[in-house]
Amino acid sequence: MTLRKLSTALAGWRAGLGFAVFAALALLASAAAFALASTNWSPQSRDLIAGAVLAVAFVVARKIAIEVDVRESSWRITLTEIPVVVGLFLVPAPVVALAFASVTLVARLLRRDAPAKLIFNVACSTMVVAATAITAEFVVRPLAVTAPDWAVILVSFLVGHALTSVLGLVGIRLAGAGGFRTATRLMLHTYVTGVLAAVAGLVAVEVVLGSRWGWVLVVLLATCLAAIYRTYYGLLRDQRDLGVLNQVSLRVASAARSVETEGVAAISDDHDVWVPALELAREQLNATRVVLHRRVSADQFRTVVAGEPLARTLTCSDVRPVLAVPAGKDADGVRRVTAGTADPSMRVALGTREVAEALVVCLHGAGQLLGAIEVHDRQSRLRGFDRADLRLVETLASHLTTAMDNRRLLAQLRHDAYHDTLTDLRNRLGFREEAGEVLRHHERYAVLVIDLDLQSSVNDALGHAWGDRIVLAAGSRLADQLPAEVIIARLEGDIFAALLVDCDDEEAMGVAEQVRAALCAPYPVDKLEVETAARVGIALNSIEPTSDVDVLLQRADVALQAARLGDDGVRSYVPSMGQVFLRRFQLVTQFRQALDTGQVDVHFQPKLALASREVIGVEALVRWQHPEFGMLDPEEFVAVVEATGLIDALTGFVVDRALAQCKVWLDRGLGLSVAVNLSVRNLADAEFPERVTEALQRHGVPPALLGFELTESAVMSDPERALPVLRRLHGLGVRIAVDDFGTGYSSLAYLRRLPVDEVKIDKSFVLGMGSDLSDLAVVRAIVDLGHSLGLSVVAEGVEEDVARDQLIEMGCDVAQGYLISRPLGRERFEAWLRARTMRARGHRDEAVLTLVR
Repeated sequence: MTLRKLSTALAGWRAGLGFAVFAALALLASAAAFALASTNWSPQSRDLIAGAVLAVAFVVARKIAIEVDVRESSWRITLTEIPVVVGLFLVPAPVVALAFASVTLVARLLRRDAPAKLIFNVACSTMVVAATAITAEFVVRPLAVTAPDWAVILVSFLVGHALTSVLGLVGIRLAGAGGFRTATRLMLHTYVTGVLAAVAGLVAVEVVLGSRWGWVLVVLLATCLAAIYRTYYGLLRDQRDLGVLNQVSLRVASAARSVETEGVAAISDDHDVWVPALELAREQLNATRVVLHRRVSADQFRTVVAGEPLARTLTCSDVRPVLAVPAGKDADGVRRVTAGTADPSMRVALGTREVAEALVVCLHGAGQLLGAIEVHDRQSRLRGFDRADLRLVETLASHLTTAMDNRRLLAQLRHDAYHDTLTDLRNRLGFREEAGEVLRHHERYAVLVIDLDLQSSVNDALGHAWGDRIVLAAGSRLADQLPAEVIIARLEGDIFAALLVDCDDEEAMGVAEQVRAALCAPYPVDKLEVETAARVGIALNSIEPTSDVDVLLQRADVALQAARLGDDGVRSYVPSMGQVFLRRFQLVTQFRQALDTGQVDVHFQPKLALASREVIGVEALVRWQHPEFGMLDPEEFVAVVEATGLIDALTGFVVDRALAQCKVWLDRGLGLSVAVNLSVRNLADAEFPERVTEALQRHGVPPALLGFELTESAVMSDPERALPVLRRLHGLGVRIAVDDFGTGYSSLAYLRRLPVDEVKIDKSFVLGMGSDLSDLAVVRAIVDLGHSLGLSVVAEGVEEDVARDQLIEMGCDVAQGYLISRPLGRERFEAWLRARTMRARGHRDEAVLTLVR
């Protein structure tokens, strides 16, 4: 026996001893009161008949009773006050006292009350009659000689009933059957009920004695009072049951909200969720314990106990007989099982639980068994569970079934919200939630962001199903490479994240290399093996410490971007990386405003016809004068603008500015063509030719003076979409040039298919002609190839006289480069034209510019 059980037993023993002594004293006091009340009584033969009639009346009154359980004790609230006052009105007080005490004695013997409680109840029955008679005889009647008998008896009864109510209150407290407030409330309720019953009894006597047929009215009144009495207490019990069910629902609903806010810990904490709710039901049922079995798998149950602990932990085999108990009318029916049941398995189950009576109900959710509820032994042991108890347990089972279904649904919804549906790893939201909790308890940690350069190519070639399989395999490899306590997530697509704790820089780098090597291994796909490249970005807390998960993920992503741009597959974040990507972000967000405020402008670089040394056109090149970063190189911001989908706005701006300037020159008699660079996104836009047509018409420029330059890679990336757009542009009369020829695909087959007018030799070959014979040979080959295909050939990057002379010797058509001029703004280019050109003679309708050397 534990110390707690021993102390509880000692406290109970002391309470029982004190109550027994008090019961004995109450019996002596009631005997003395009876003797005093019998001073002037001489027994008559008619008193025997009167006593028998009163005894029958007391039995009937006791049948109309309400049982009130206060912990281990059961207290009866009856209408015995009616025969008490009626008897005192008609017969001697000792007859009433003897009849009442005799009925109480027999009834308590039949209920098998403990001796102390039996003595106490007999003493109270005697005391209420004797005290009322003594008060009437020696106090009230001498003070109110002219008062009617019913008034004397009523006033005296108020005193006697108050005395026995106080005795009852002291008895409950000494028996340890309830707290002071509970006992006081019960006694006050009993006192008021008794007074009302006494008033009804006296009214009945007056009616009967005052009217010939008054007894009929009394019978009807008694029947109505009995019905109202029972109905009232039935409704009171239902109200208390509803209150308990409401509290149970509130407790469970509160626990369900904790599932939403606290996560997995709240879902798994059964004790804190269910015990308070079950304890409310146990108190209302006055049971020794309530047991909830929750099914967690086919052969596993989680048991929660409210009340007295079980003698031993129940196993699955102990729970199975309870689940096999046949239901009543439906699957939720409650069954009452006692030790005398014919089912041997249930007898064993009751013996295992050391109970004599149990209420059992199974919990059936949506198409499956969720568990079962057991309610064990009433604490009073004086009566078993009644129909009201069965109804309460059945309703409780319905509430708990709904609560368990809701909690399971919430748990599933939360799991889905915080986990990736494909890999069952955490998603971004789950990673932030879990990692944020872990980071509060550690000082050294690192976040890895891993990118597989895989999914799009596999999806395109094999379909999304195979792409998902490879992502799933990558997630498994990642989980196998890292310890179980490492938080792993699939952020999106083929990008994963992991949180390492208690690691330094070298350890994090080693883990990243290990993970990268594992993920780069070939993936078997049917009869193929898919190769992939993995890159890892690392954000270490030792660099600019922070516990913000979003910041760490952002830094790791920045490091991943750096790894993508570099040759090494693993990069750690350094603050300078953040500045680079912050600058790119600023350029993206400020570009639209820059177009509107004039920060973006178009510069022009002239093209020279080598044979005649005449300027025949210009290339329009975009420039951005940033207020913070100064003049930006197009290579820095054009790629960023293209990646963010703003390239259409940029192209439209350059075309509009170029055509406007071309119109100015045309009005001055200068037929200079303008060339604009196109992006791969422009070639994928089927509406682009219509916008070009509209721009040519708006500015009044012939299509022949507009040219578009595009790289080989832009066309070859999606030739099926690019070729129709190019053909429509060429059909307008616009010149098409392939830029940076020799560095891309250089496919003769595609070059023959393209509607191209000229090719531009990449400047890397032109710059190397003077020192590298290979570059010289490449340039010569491109010139010959272009001419053989009927194309004009333009050389970019001409910066030396030697290069110009070599190009003239090869037969190259046009030159462009710093030897001729750098790209110039509109006003400077106009000055360059005025200072270095003159009107050619011998032409009447066409303006030609000749370069002055």
